[in-house]
Amino acid sequence: MDGPDQTTHFGFRDVPLGEKQTLVNDVFRSVASRYDLMNDLMSAGLHRVWKDIMINALNPPRADTPFALLDVAGGTGDVAFRAARAAGSGFRATVCDINSDMLNVGRERAAARHVDDRVSFVEGNAEALAFPDRSFDGYTIAFGIRNVPRIDLALAEAYRVLKPGGRFLCLEFSTVDVPGLDRIYDLFSFKVIPPLGRAVTGDADSYQYLVESIRKFPKPGAFAEMIRSAGFSRVSWQSLSGGIVALHSGWRL
Repeated sequence: MDGPDQTTHFGFRDVPLGEKQTLVNDVFRSVASRYDLMNDLMSAGLHRVWKDIMINALNPPRADTPFALLDVAGGTGDVAFRAARAAGSGFRATVCDINSDMLNVGRERAAARHVDDRVSFVEGNAEALAFPDRSFDGYTIAFGIRNVPRIDLALAEAYRVLKPGGRFLCLEFSTVDVPGLDRIYDLFSFKVIPPLGRAVTGDADSYQYLVESIRKFPKPGAFAEMIRSAGFSRVSWQSLSGGIVALHSGWRL
């Protein structure tokens, strides 16, 4: 049980555990309307490639076979739309996000893309999902799990809602492992991204938090052990772009 004095990280700051979710909500409320644009600018478009790699790994059926995807912390719909394009007529995605502003962006985009009959949006908390056990064939979360205050609870919930044979896929920033690139990446992260956030969204502080939160996230091996501890089997990860991100995978068997 969480104690009243328990703390967690909010970027490089230690904050009471109960306050982190509110602080994270404020970050994404501030940047929701330009979130995907900033992703393009910060990654030079590479986030699109990383997400496509995740959808290829998910490999939703291209025929009319039913397939239910839960995409968590994906409020703008970017991952769910990619999966819908790759899948057949039996595909349905539920996007679950705790932030209503991000969900509103996603709903508008789903209607504009005419996929609102295949992609639905639900406000909810990754730590306590309002879905029955064994409801989904796949669970994806892209660049969201490091913002969850209690990652172990989110992983346990992912395991609970997946059907036997279902796959967990998590795309998250990782640890750069190419000599020289690590220094360039740090310089870009701390000197370029916050001012860019101010110019594009009017908010530098939110992007300062986001780059700090990357540094506080567990190393790939440690995160893989957390996934195993949640009950998943065949746990693995793939480093992408010199370790800037990693694609983590596990199966509920």
